[in-house]
Amino acid sequence: MINWQVILGIAKTHLITKMKSTVTATLGVTFGIGAYITLVSFMTGLNGMLDDLILNQTPHIHMYNEIRPSEKQPIALYDEFKDALNVVHSIKPKQSQKKIHNALPILNHLKSHPNVKGATPQLRAQIFYLSGSIELGGNLIGVDIMEEARLSNIQDNIVEGTPEALNNLDDGILLGAGLAEKMSLSVGDRVQISTVSGNIFPLKIVGIYQSGIADIDNIQSFANLKTVQRIEGEAENYVTDINIKLFDIQKAEPMARLLEKQFNAKAIDINQANAQFETGSSIRNMITYAVSITLLIVAGFGIYNILNMLIYEKMKDIAILKATGFSGRDVQLIFMSQAMIIGLIGGVLGLTIGFLLSTVIDRAPFETEALPTISTFPVNYNMAYYIIGITFALISTFVAGYLPSKRAKKIDPVKIIRGT
Repeated sequence: MINWQVILGIAKTHLITKMKSTVTATLGVTFGIGAYITLVSFMTGLNGMLDDLILNQTPHIHMYNEIRPSEKQPIALYDEFKDALNVVHSIKPKQSQKKIHNALPILNHLKSHPNVKGATPQLRAQIFYLSGSIELGGNLIGVDIMEEARLSNIQDNIVEGTPEALNNLDDGILLGAGLAEKMSLSVGDRVQISTVSGNIFPLKIVGIYQSGIADIDNIQSFANLKTVQRIEGEAENYVTDINIKLFDIQKAEPMARLLEKQFNAKAIDINQANAQFETGSSIRNMITYAVSITLLIVAGFGIYNILNMLIYEKMKDIAILKATGFSGRDVQLIFMSQAMIIGLIGGVLGLTIGFLLSTVIDRAPFETEALPTISTFPVNYNMAYYIIGITFALISTFVAGYLPSKRAKKIDPVKIIRGT
């Protein structure tokens, strides 16, 4: 029968009498866990911010009519060349419309699909922004702004104005921040745009849009779908793109392949559209976890060294304990208890310090023109990291205490008392 009260009492006495070693071992765990919590919370928060910046601007599925070469060339129509090897050079794309055929019925079909949260039509037009004698090339995207605001983060990127202001004005425009700066325009001003065919239209600026990606903000603006259809001289069913938001993003890839076959249009899922970005994000996460684990392992080695020295210093105490009737198992449990106490206290202090440092970082000002919606550094307060931290603290101190305590268990008290 193990008398835990006696064992824990002796372990406590050893820790108190060697306060310097105890504090050093505890601080090793504290700073190891604290550094882990701070690093992983900040890095995953930063990665999450970058993911949101890119992925929230990408629909789960993007449908459009792709301009591509004809699969069947005229030579294939001749029977005499049917069994021959035909080589055709300089194949040109076939003449086809940019619009999606039967876009409105497709939208109605998608909106009734159980896995579709929403589908929004778009019309992308190549235009010129006129500023005096200067013409700036760019894109004007016609959207259903209220539906876009519901399904995407476009509202977060409107630094001046509101989606409602654009929705309520037929000749309104959400001007890209880069364009507004280049042309010295602000909300309430008018900007003239010219189509490729030379038609000029004045639009009133109801808001400034800034995505945080300069290449986009320098060319892209938004207007109501009907406004862009009128500018392009097209009918109300003229749509070049359909953006689809799903309830389950994991079903994006198979559904994109199905939509391609069903409606004979190109469908790009979010993973395909952001393959390179996903690779970079995965590498950043791997580096974060590798550094974090290294911190925890280093802390574990520190605990092992300190406990090993503590047992070496307590050789005579161990001999006395065994001489007075304590078994080798009891001695091992005493030193294991010391290790677990150090791990528990150091782990809790480490979590506390990690949380406090994360809070300081979270409240530190982070202002940049590229990210107008971000005012402080991003921090991820995921409870899983805290559970991992305290678990690793206990496991590492258990392993670090087990090896030295196993050595203490085998010490011969007679040899110690004799001084041999």
